[in-house]
Amino acid sequence: MTHERELASPVDLCQPDGRLNPAAVGWSRRPLHTANLRGWGRTKRWEYWGIVTPRHIVGLVVSSLDYAGVHSSYVLDRESGVETKTDVVVPLARGAVLPPRSGAGEVRARSRDLDIRIDQRPDGTAISANAPGVRLEVLVPLPAGHESLAVVVPWSPTRFQYTVKDVGRPVSGTLELHGQTYEIGGPDAFAVLDHGRGRWPYSITWNWAAGAAPGRAIQLGGQWTDGTGVTENGLFVDGRLHKIGDELRWTYDRSDWLRPWRISGDRVEAEFQPFHEKVARTNLAVVANETHQCFGHFSGWAKTDDGTKVSLDGLVGWAEEARNRW
Repeated sequence: MTHERELASPVDLCQPDGRLNPAAVGWSRRPLHTANLRGWGRTKRWEYWGIVTPRHIVGLVVSSLDYAGVHSSYVLDRESGVETKTDVVVPLARGAVLPPRSGAGEVRARSRDLDIRIDQRPDGTAISANAPGVRLEVLVPLPAGHESLAVVVPWSPTRFQYTVKDVGRPVSGTLELHGQTYEIGGPDAFAVLDHGRGRWPYSITWNWAAGAAPGRAIQLGGQWTDGTGVTENGLFVDGRLHKIGDELRWTYDRSDWLRPWRISGDRVEAEFQPFHEKVARTNLAVVANETHQCFGHFSGWAKTDDGTKVSLDGLVGWAEEARNRW
């Protein structure tokens, strides 16, 4: 069990010299950090939005990894299992716009094959994306009282990450896929944000799981936070965050990613049953990535701050392992 500090006031992520601001280390229920990152080298910025509907799963990435912008659009048709994806690499991340505050300003990536615009406002976020065979236009409102999980992970004064995981946001709009238009909305459609800003070690592995259903959501992480004194684990009930300080045990079969996953700790006992595996690999010698993101259903339970068990049965989402040299 970690002993983490809850932050309640705005704070800069970095000191004037670019090193981690000790006052920024902790977690909050809404984005409070300004990622005033300086310089070049080991600096990573990204915005990931995942959207789950009964028919589709959508993933959008805008990122700057210093030496490259890596942007993507992904759509899974859950009925047919067909994936539609576009991946773009832009040298030196030219043209990528990633503001320093989560929930404020415009995120933008544009290339010949991919155009993503994310307009962040106090009352919510408007997302539009165009890629071959895909056109997405959605609104992700921010309900009154809705909480997210924002955490600073401190490996050292010069290596650290600020992440905001916002799970179970309502979403509405349209998805045009290969000429057919689908309406997005209703209680079984939701959006998930992963906002990241930081300076990373060269080699890292992480686990991430997120899932939601009406009134309930779960956010779980592993490996990359181990030993730092902080976690990115939380249970959401009716939009209220219950922070979980356990370092969790992740069990899964790397030879068969579609077998059940188990994630457990004192306050979490979750099983995840995948129905689809998305694989992404990049190998440019010095730079390499391998990600297995599985979509599926959760079962089990997690405990609120007062010890009440909340069922995870029926939550839909994903669990993943990512291995990076970057």
